[in-house]
Amino acid sequence: MEFFDKLGEKASKAYKITADKTGKIAKETKIKIKINNLKNEVNDLYKEIGKKIYEKHILQEEILIKKDLEEQLAKIDMLSDEIEVLLKECLELKDKKECSNCYKQIEKEFKFCHNCGEKQEDVEKEDSTSEEDIQIENQIIMEEIEIEKEIEEQEEN
Repeated sequence: MEFFDKLGEKASKAYKITADKTGKIAKETKIKIKINNLKNEVNDLYKEIGKKIYEKHILQEEILIKKDLEEQLAKIDMLSDEIEVLLKECLELKDKKECSNCYKQIEKEFKFCHNCGEKQEDVEKEDSTSEEDIQIENQIIMEEIEIEKEIEEQEEN
């Protein structure tokens, strides 16, 4: 009976880790879809700005950027800020940060960027359990192998 209790306990640990990772992946995917939608909106605004400028050029009118394009420029600023927030959220989900010099994604713990060599600011470790999750996951795998061996031995007898 103890064998099956152990097996159930290990299975529920594995389920918890898997469910947690699946949830992170789903959230990251939703964020990336939202980012792409916002980027499409920005591109539409770029086209609208270009069209207005070209129309004024054809009509040989004076182009007053502040007056003619203020609304579109403000929308682009707002969308860009929202994209930036979502990108940071995405990095958090992956437990990464962005290099302060070249903007490549690097591990939070790295003191130097592996791409450009720039020294990184120290990031306070949050209650991140990713290392712990990996250790638990490895332990579960090892225990599952042991259980499989025990089952095989019992079947042989």
